[in-house]
Amino acid sequence: MSTFAEILLNGLSLGSVYALIALGFVVIFRATEVVNFAHASLLLAGGYVTAALHDDIGFWPALLTGIAGAALVGAAVEFLVMRRYRGSDHSVLAIVTIGVDILLTTELTRRIGTDVLTLGDPWGDAVLTAGPISLAHTRIAAFVAAALLITAFLLAFRYTAWGIAMRAAAESAETAALMGVRLGRVSLGAWAVAGGLAAVAALFLTVFPTPGLERATSLAALKAFPAAILGGLDSTTGALVGGLLVGVTESLATGYQSDLTFLGRGLGDLAPYLVMVAILLVRPAGLFGTKELARV
Repeated sequence: MSTFAEILLNGLSLGSVYALIALGFVVIFRATEVVNFAHASLLLAGGYVTAALHDDIGFWPALLTGIAGAALVGAAVEFLVMRRYRGSDHSVLAIVTIGVDILLTTELTRRIGTDVLTLGDPWGDAVLTAGPISLAHTRIAAFVAAALLITAFLLAFRYTAWGIAMRAAAESAETAALMGVRLGRVSLGAWAVAGGLAAVAALFLTVFPTPGLERATSLAALKAFPAAILGGLDSTTGALVGGLLVGVTESLATGYQSDLTFLGRGLGDLAPYLVMVAILLVRPAGLFGTKELARV
């Protein structure tokens, strides 16, 4: 039972980080109706800036700079690339984000090379032990930070002018524009917020017990993608629930891998996608996604 509790707690912590990434997917989709496949490169950019600066200016200033840098990269992608294709088919815009991701990821992986970069976090390898259960301080910090950020976002989404404008644009972009909502500003803010959330997620994906930031770190965004899909791409609540579900599923599958060898190796990496497919077979719009109605 203690093993299960420990795996569950680690899964909830990991899931909260996936929820931050999934929330970035949802924010951009609600603002623009575009699936952003460049999210992985935003995550890698935020982590790289933090890793490159922490020795010179300290961890917390470097982290804030990394968050701002990833937000700036996201805003630049929207302003310099995506805005030029406004009015195009959404599938075309999604393909454009794939091209952007390839360009950004190629440059960042060239800079990282074969190194594994540390981010200089203050928690180190400290572990909290409560009876038979052990939990790394980084896992606790990840859960707390994700909870605070997601709460702050949901409050801003509900009560600020930007959040109201985004909700209006998500309901009907044309009507929102006619009512004075500046869709370009909403889209720019969405990309910036998604980049900032990805930078925070990059931190907690690369601290203990993982060795650090490397070229493959951006692949974590692919694990968060099922969280956004199964929760519903247009649902902020779905991003939270989906992230936690994916994190717990991955942790359980990895923790009990030795008992599931008949299913093959690497089940932890595959399990989130299996859960996604199973849920989409029952609810094609996701757990909290909006069902589209068509008059026939």
